[in-house]
Amino acid sequence: MTLSVCIVNWNTREDLRLALTSLRDHPPQQAQVETLVWDNASTDGSAQMVRGDFPEAKLTESPDNVGYARANNALIQASQGEFILLMNPDVQVLPGTLDTLLAKAKQDERIAAVACRLLYPDGRLQHSVREFPTAGLIIWETLGLSRLFPHSRTLGAYRMTWWDYADERDVDQPMASLLLVRKRALDQVGLFDEAFPLFFNDVDLCYRLKQAGWRILFTPDAEAVHRHAASTSQRRPQAIAASHEGLIRFLRKHYSTRYSRLTMLLLTALIRTTAWARLLLATLACTPRHRAP
Repeated sequence: MTLSVCIVNWNTREDLRLALTSLRDHPPQQAQVETLVWDNASTDGSAQMVRGDFPEAKLTESPDNVGYARANNALIQASQGEFILLMNPDVQVLPGTLDTLLAKAKQDERIAAVACRLLYPDGRLQHSVREFPTAGLIIWETLGLSRLFPHSRTLGAYRMTWWDYADERDVDQPMASLLLVRKRALDQVGLFDEAFPLFFNDVDLCYRLKQAGWRILFTPDAEAVHRHAASTSQRRPQAIAASHEGLIRFLRKHYSTRYSRLTMLLLTALIRTTAWARLLLATLACTPRHRAP
């Protein structure tokens, strides 16, 4: 088996249908493929749809929502492929996407992962690659300087907003929305850390891969469509809180010896203040506004 496609789904039935259809319509030309789907206790009929319309997919129906990391780990452990394609249910591969990702990975045995250009459904480029978060980059982000100066290689470094995604390069952390990973690299560094159930588990994995000497490659030669946040948008306040707590957990895990205790406390306070501000704005945006009679 060459490629194992791993998809974790939660209440995104129609997106999942499009994802599985794209895999069926655009398989790699010279590779054996298996598709594994983990359904995290969806209530929208996702599992029934997979069973009825895509019998070739290996479906696991979880009675509980165990989170992204744990579900993916279970799929990876059950997979047989030399390469793992981590794929969100709101992604659609295009003609040649899988062939190109596999070809790029096979160019160099030191490549642990390959990512491609992600596009919104309307064709706009999606900024899907970031540098690893550091104290400076977090400060630029929380103070809004990265948005004021997006073309600055210093202030816009975290989200890499200065980059046009037109060239092939080694990167730090592409989103795992569509990420090809070499199974042998996972065997070395381990699977997703389940202490990061939803966010920053992919950042943590990429960080461990880079620390172990593996390459992570971005290529513009392949593209896929990503609707973005199909699952997490269903619980936006919880997603905002989980994202910021994931960042704090990442800093504590990997940078506790790099930064002083005071620096870590200040970063934690800054991140949580930003989370509270975003939660307040999200709440206000959802509050119905009534006009005076």
